[in-house]
Formats: sequence, structure tokens, C-alpha cells
Amino acid sequence: MKLLIVDDDALIRDSLRIMCELEEDIEVAGCASNGQEAFEMCRQLHPDIVLMDIRMPVLDGVLGTKLIKENFKDIKVIILTTFKDDEYIKEAIKNGAEGYVLKNQPFDSLAESLRAVYRGNAVFDKSVAKTIYGMIKEENKKRPKDFDISDRDYEIIKLISEGLSNKEIAEKLYLSEGTVRNYITNLLSKLNLRDRTQLAIFYFKNLS
Repeated sequence: MKLLIVDDDALIRDSLRIMCELEEDIEVAGCASNGQEAFEMCRQLHPDIVLMDIRMPVLDGVLGTKLIKENFKDIKVIILTTFKDDEYIKEAIKNGAEGYVLKNQPFDSLAESLRAVYRGNAVFDKSVAKTIYGMIKEENKKRPKDFDISDRDYEIIKLISEGLSNKEIAEKLYLSEGTVRNYITNLLSKLNLRDRTQLAIFYFKNLS
């Protein structure tokens, strides 16, 4: 996977670059010091994942994420920060971030988060789960009958919310991987959602 590291602290950027480059499956395509630089480098480098800090000058990570996700739908964003501020978490998720993890974790855990998001899963630190749940509870919960989804649709959305990849869902439901992809594409269109992360949030908000 190609990775873009975004942090206004040069020491952190360099440390992350060194650690990531030790991993055989991670290529550091570049580094940026703010959200605006990250957006411009996405245009040049087309990374698979952007590892994004929150508090940065010029353009912070929340707005940087919004800019990237609006213009590069295939690029995934993981917020990597020391801050557990509820508003940051909510805005990052609303803007399309596929992950929100904290800097105090071991590097091995961060590397696994990168791989999970690269495979198409969403990754959120356990310490922010309460905020996500609270965010979901703010809106009125609807029942499955209120949505035009089949039992199979429901099964697939539920498994996505559990972090399973398309391949894992296919094996569990005895379907082909292509069939699972088609279900997901149709669900995104039917529910007017952007990606798997929004499908997972949709499940917790409306169907769980």
C-alpha cells in the first residue's frame, strides 16, 4: 500500500516514516505538514491511505479529510492523533474518515490498522467508541421495516459493521465475492451512502 503521512511535527513525521518503511507491505509515498499540503500531494502521488493528524496550521486534519474525500473517493483517511475531543471525532467521521486511532498505541497496532483500512474495513480506537455511540444516539432510530432492504441486505450490512472484508462476508454467507460487491454497490446507491464506513454507521444508527 502507498501511504501519505501528514503531521506538523517533523519528528513525528520522520519517526513514522522510518517505522513504516520497515514494513514490507507499506510504501511511504510522501509526507506533508498540513491538510492543504496533503490534498495537493494526493493529486500528485495518489496514495492508498492518508495518515492524518488533527491539529495543524493552514488546514487542520478534519478539513483536510473533507477536502480529500470530496475529490479522491478511492483514497482512504485514518486520523492519527493524541486528541479524543468529541467534536473532532464526530466531524472526522462525518467527513468520511475510515479510521480514528490514537498516537499512544504500539506501532504494531497502527500497522494493523493501516492494513485493515487498506482491506476495506473501518478502524476506530476503543476509547472513541463511546463518542461514536453517543453520536448515533443523537438521531432518531428507525427500524429495518422503514428501509427498502432485504434480509440479505441486512446480513451484509451487519457483517460490514463487524469489520468483515468482502471475502470474509462471501465465505460466511456462501456467496461469491463479486456478488457481495454487487450487494454493497446497490446498498450504497439505495441508501444514498458514500462508502463502507457510512454503511457501518447506518447499521448502528438504524438497525442495531
